[in-house]
Amino acid sequence: MAGISEKAERSRNMRFRTRGVAACFAFFISVLFSSHEARSEETIIDTFLRLPVQEGEAWLSAYSRIEQNWQPDFVPMVLDVILLEREPAFRGALIQLLAEKTGKPFGYDQARWFDWLWNEEPRLHPRYADFKSGLYARIDLRFAEYFSSTRTAKIRLDEIMWGGVRQDGIPPLRQPKMITAGEAGYLSDDNVVFGLEVNGDVRAYPKRILAWHEMFVDDVGGVPVAGVYCTLCGSMVLYKTVHKGTNYTLGTSGFLYRSNKLMYDRKTQSLWNTLWGEPVIGPLADKDISLERLSVVTTTWGEWRLRHPKTKVLSLETGHERDYSEGAAYRSYFATDQLMFPVPSLDGRLKNKDEVLGLLLSPHQDKPLAISISYLGKNPLYHGKIEDMDFVALTDKSGAVRVYETKSNRFSKWDRDRTAVDSAGTVWKLTESELRSADGRVLHRLPAHRAFWFGWYSAYSHTKLIH
Repeated sequence: MAGISEKAERSRNMRFRTRGVAACFAFFISVLFSSHEARSEETIIDTFLRLPVQEGEAWLSAYSRIEQNWQPDFVPMVLDVILLEREPAFRGALIQLLAEKTGKPFGYDQARWFDWLWNEEPRLHPRYADFKSGLYARIDLRFAEYFSSTRTAKIRLDEIMWGGVRQDGIPPLRQPKMITAGEAGYLSDDNVVFGLEVNGDVRAYPKRILAWHEMFVDDVGGVPVAGVYCTLCGSMVLYKTVHKGTNYTLGTSGFLYRSNKLMYDRKTQSLWNTLWGEPVIGPLADKDISLERLSVVTTTWGEWRLRHPKTKVLSLETGHERDYSEGAAYRSYFATDQLMFPVPSLDGRLKNKDEVLGLLLSPHQDKPLAISISYLGKNPLYHGKIEDMDFVALTDKSGAVRVYETKSNRFSKWDRDRTAVDSAGTVWKLTESELRSADGRVLHRLPAHRAFWFGWYSAYSHTKLIH
């Protein structure tokens, strides 16, 4: 989510030592630690928070205080400060301090530091959440609301990393302009699109546009939805944003969890896990909220338009100036198997960025399944099972995969286009929402989406993998 699409934004954010920022930060610190009850804890936390805005003797004094009062639960705070510290000498001193206090020889290899930290039992200072709030409030005061020692947290706070932009610094497309297929002259047949159909409303969202925005929020077929595209983990998930009568207005928080963007909702500033579709930090985290997933398919514009000549498609008139040409965003990231941000663990059965089809089916949400896209390409008619739910994954000639519940039906033929034949010889026609037989029976589409293997595994390390 960070870096490539917002280099100028990130550069501005990194200029911490300005008089205005320091003054604003000092005021925030005075408010954060104003209560009498906090005074026994405020000294060391206040010292940590002042590190990135001090220089010279003042910085050395703060460093000395941390060194003399060292505790093992200081490690996550030091690593957070290092990520934001722009003065090379100061960063070097903090890294040397970590090495001396922990005995770990990781030097400037931040990925190794985090790998070690995240695979240890969590050891967080009692005021770590307040520290995180104060630290990142220097970048965007709205970040202060994300973290607090009084807020429920369902994930490790030390695994939450800043992605390099402010809240909605990678701007979601809200009620974006759609045009007809005939008006979309900017698209070539081989351009990648995310296709969906809700209540007969058929739409295509080109990857080349969403890579710069990572989210759209709209009403599709009369249903409020959010399409969330995480460029880092290669996943596009479509959610209904209404849950038990409440419509959650989602945006991009600016933070990551296991190299996957965290969303936020405007009303409560709770943080949401993108792949889970659930709030994980804040007042909503203990409310048993899980957004319903809808079907989306990754395909090419030529294939989608052939199937849906009346489709709507995103206009280039997004209200933002970007290079929306195919492959312009994140080109170097997609070209290698390297990650931009560290994750706690990797699984070598596939390469990090090999694509898988991820299935998380109700009522078996605790039984995630990943199927290699390469495997499905070689097995375009694939029957599978999750607990008592049978399904078929149909891969068409473009490589697009759709999954349908089969109940007691078994398919023997698939033309990789629109027609499947079951073992009894009955012909079934494929649509975006269902398989329909010649005698009127219906098999419904199941939600599934692509992701990079490392991203899916980071979210569901207990997943079953077929490859």
